[in-house]
Amino acid sequence: MGDTDGSSSAAPRAQIEENTVPEPEAPSKPGGFLSRVIGALSPSETGEADEITPPPVDRVSAHGMMNLRRMRVDDVAIPKADITAVPVAISLDELVSVFKDSGLTRLPVFDGTLDTPVGMAHLKDVALQYGFNGTPSNFDLRATLRPLLFVPPSMTIGVLLTKMQAERRHMALVIDEYGGVDGLVTIEDLIEQVIGEIEDEHDVDEGTFWTVEKPGVYLALSKTPLEDFEAEIGHSLTDHDDVDEEEIDTLGGLVFMLSGRVPTRGEVVLHPDGPEFEVIDADPRRIKRLRVRTTGPNG
Repeated sequence: MGDTDGSSSAAPRAQIEENTVPEPEAPSKPGGFLSRVIGALSPSETGEADEITPPPVDRVSAHGMMNLRRMRVDDVAIPKADITAVPVAISLDELVSVFKDSGLTRLPVFDGTLDTPVGMAHLKDVALQYGFNGTPSNFDLRATLRPLLFVPPSMTIGVLLTKMQAERRHMALVIDEYGGVDGLVTIEDLIEQVIGEIEDEHDVDEGTFWTVEKPGVYLALSKTPLEDFEAEIGHSLTDHDDVDEEEIDTLGGLVFMLSGRVPTRGEVVLHPDGPEFEVIDADPRRIKRLRVRTTGPNG
């Protein structure tokens, strides 16, 4: 689309936007959650936010309104290596496959490399214009793209949240000083720093920790109690010398112990007894959802 920007102008614009806080639109429903969050940032607070450089330990502490001022975009952004994006020349079948496999509804689109972003593809736009049946000969992804928001890594998340609300954008690319893409952040990532994890329509149902995709394959929340999941699959995941049963209570904790760090989205962590844990959703500090392929009795 004509209003999207390439990497050549992304960095200068991102630097300008860092200290520019647009006036938020009047909320359609007074008292809404997002309105209250934005209201907590007075003009003086948002203007001074970029000048505050708190200790790193403070920026990654508990959830709360204070995180809007003390956390920066690079504290919550998905690293470039973990961004799921598609080329603008992709076919409809390939695009649908990426949407399906990733579970995402919005994807950055690039021309050549990710450092040359041209816009964002939204699942709804593609579905409404082309559907998912057949292979239309006139498929043109570029014609359906929405503009992207470009921001610097040093911007506070409160300032970015205000910009996203004002410009009605749900996704932003983090641009480094050379104009290249450094990461990606969504409005959900920002709000979760205030209220905690948000489970959307693609997560398993409330009160259910996992669903069975097919025999031996489970889609599970990282907070799934390990003992309950072991009962479901019919064998232990902690009966191995590499696993300290006393230190973990959840599937996410098990995967963290096996990898020795927070694994990235798309990474597959192997259990010494055979099961595989694929990270479906995660941010730089925690795992959210997993696909578990077990070799137990149900596998």
